[in-house]
Amino acid sequence: MSANHDGVTVTHRRYIPYGHAHYGGNLVDGAYGLGMFGDVATELCVLTDGDEGLFASYADVQFKAPVKAGDVVEATATVVRTGRRSRTVEFTLAVVCRADPERGESAAVVLDEPIIATTATGTVVVP
Repeated sequence: MSANHDGVTVTHRRYIPYGHAHYGGNLVDGAYGLGMFGDVATELCVLTDGDEGLFASYADVQFKAPVKAGDVVEATATVVRTGRRSRTVEFTLAVVCRADPERGESAAVVLDEPIIATTATGTVVVP
């Protein structure tokens, strides 16, 4: 039987460059956050099981707020259920800083409260 890893959390922080804008208004596509979820899931599997694991499925994905070029985002993964070979993981993508072009070309602010942009639940499998 594997060890219980419930509650183990990994967070990655990343600046989103303007070259990643995909839509008008400097919007970034939803796949950007899902890619980050894959990255935090990989580190989570390495941390808990000594293997990169495989992402098996998403049970739920919710796009709650826009993500824009110039944002700094945090992707967080937390194990909520440990099976013999599978882990159920809750994911959150939060915007923690945002560009503020009205103040200047390179102006940005740290948000008082992060904006929850994307949430998901997924399953990863480890050998």
